[in-house]
Parts: sequence; C-alpha cells; structure tokens
Amino acid sequence: MGTSSSSSFSFLFLAQIFFILWQLLCLTVEAFNNSSNNKMSGFYVFGDSTVDPGNNNYIDTPFKCNFPPYGIDFPNHVPTGRFCNGKLATDYIGLKKSFLPAYLDPNLSVEELITGVSFASAGSGFDQLTPSISNVIPIGKQLEYFRECKKKLEVKLGKEGTKNHLEKAVFFLSAGTNDFILNYFALPIRRKSFTILSYQQFLIQHVKQFIQDVVAEGARKIAVAGVPPMGCLPLMITLNSPIDILNRHCIDHYSSIARDYNHLLQQQLHLFQLHLNNNISTSPTKIYYVDIYGPLAQMIQAPQKFGFDEVGSGCCGSGYIEASVLCNEFSGVCLDPSKYVFWDSIHPTDKAYHDLFLAELPTIDFIING
Repeated sequence: MGTSSSSSFSFLFLAQIFFILWQLLCLTVEAFNNSSNNKMSGFYVFGDSTVDPGNNNYIDTPFKCNFPPYGIDFPNHVPTGRFCNGKLATDYIGLKKSFLPAYLDPNLSVEELITGVSFASAGSGFDQLTPSISNVIPIGKQLEYFRECKKKLEVKLGKEGTKNHLEKAVFFLSAGTNDFILNYFALPIRRKSFTILSYQQFLIQHVKQFIQDVVAEGARKIAVAGVPPMGCLPLMITLNSPIDILNRHCIDHYSSIARDYNHLLQQQLHLFQLHLNNNISTSPTKIYYVDIYGPLAQMIQAPQKFGFDEVGSGCCGSGYIEASVLCNEFSGVCLDPSKYVFWDSIHPTDKAYHDLFLAELPTIDFIING
C-alpha cells in the first residue's frame, strides 16, 4: 500500500509541475505578444514556402498544397495553402489574428493589411531563374504587391500616417533554399556560370537590392532569415543516398554550403546596414539576421530533447520524396505529426515551426523593441 501511495503521490506531483511549467510557457508567449505588439505596428513578410500562407492558391502554378492532408492540424483542419500540417512560424507572430493572412486572398480587409500580411510564394527565390522553374511569384513581384498594399494603406491612414506606420512595422524576408535546391544543385545552368561562392554572393546581392527597395518604401526594420541545414531535408537525403536509401543521415556537403552562406549573409547584412545609414538622410535603418539553421539543427541532432522521434523522413507518405501534389489524400500520413520534425520531404511540421518560433523569441523581441 505504501509503495502504491508513494507512486500516486509522485505522479500527481510531476503532473502538477508539468502543468505549472506549461502555464508559465503560455504566459511567456502571451506576454511577448501583448508587449511586443504594442511596438510593432505591422508585420510584412516576403519569401518562399517557409512563409507562404497560401498566395500560390491564386496563381497558375503546380506548386500548391491547398488540399488534404496539408492543413490537417490547422484550425478546422483546413488546407490553406501552407506547406505544413498546421501553422508556419510567422503565424505565431501575427497581430490580433491567430495566423498571418496571404496578400492575394480576395477576402482580405484593409484592417488586415494594416496589421500585416505575407506576400510570399512557395517555390520562389532571389535568383530570377528560381521562381520561373515552377511559375511562382518572384521576390520583385512580391515587392510590387507591397507597393500596391502601401497605396491602400495611404487611402486608409493618409500618407503621413502610413509613413509612421511603416517605420514601426517589421519586414521579414525568408528565401534562398530553393535557389540552391531547385536551381543550383538541380540544374546545370547556374553551375556553368557560378562557383558555389560566387553564387552565394550573387544571391546576397539580390538580398541587398530587396532591402534597399523596401527602405525606399519606408521600411526601417528589416529581418532576413538564413537558410536551414539543407543536407538534412528528407528530399536531399533521398536524392543523395542512392546506395542505401534506408540508411538515412544528413549530407554534410550541402549543410556546410548553408553554413557558409549564412555566415557570409550575416557579415554582409551588418556592412550593408552601415552603408545605408551612412548614405541615406532618413531615420536609421536596422537590419537583423535571423538564424534558422541553428534551432533546426538542434532539433535534428537531439530530437528527444524536443519530443521528436523521426528526423530523417517526413510524416506524409514515405516521407522520402513527397511534397506538394505528391503529398495528397492518397499518400497516407503518420499517426502523430508532432513526433516528426518534417511534415513532407522539405517542410517542417507545425510542432517544429512552433519550436523554431520559441527558439527565436529573444531575437524577435529584440527586433521589435530594438
């Protein structure tokens, strides 16, 4: 009887501790949202599938996911066009809404344009060749959409009101992975003209041009994400482990290219911020680097620490090659997506995106309050 009573007491004690820790985590995230949202007037996002909440639904491209099983863990189990089973990391930073809407959604209100939208398009990249591969929205076109959005803001807020609004808004850019995976590694065109180093520099030049363009439109806080450990994406493992497909592990050759690119990007962003602030007679521009590689690599290297069981394959289908139309209602899915780092062969699960968001909370708070 004593042992049973002691076991019950221990279980209840641990359950209480877990509940308290969970409440503290929820309060931390809520406090972040409440305090930071007062200082961030709007959130404007550009890039690829990591931040596309469904813009590709409204263009003529095969690179879509507005069908099951995508969205099975989104509110009401709706396939929204997010390449995920649920939310993206950027959905957790939304203002007043529980998710960040797509700019091309015809039902979008002016109020939603004010608080923030995403212009991103899955399959896009900095290199003009990259979005042409799958006929998606280039970064330059996404910027045109923002200019269109800005005019709508000026009608609602006035020119001076819009200027003040954009100065306190955060502009976030997440792209580059497709430039390497769908373009440089997969096609011979760029490899004939660029070494890997010169291609990295080529991409970063496009990043700088984007920053210069949004600054000209009134942006003063710009955050740029690096690329993930590309050699750990299930698709890259599949394509580069043909001898023993079941012996799955990260291909460090590709991840090392990602590390080099991120290091170069971080350096160049710092130098470019100095250049802008020395040559433009406006309020200071702040450029931030957001590390995607580190948190995702930690999930892959120490999955149990984050509650994951599977890191080498996605939850959808075999998890080796499925993405977009190959991940469909006939593919089948794993029993518990939260145990997987990857949803399909390229994109993280809702759980991984949420963990990424939590890992970036100090950086996000610094950007918003900086």
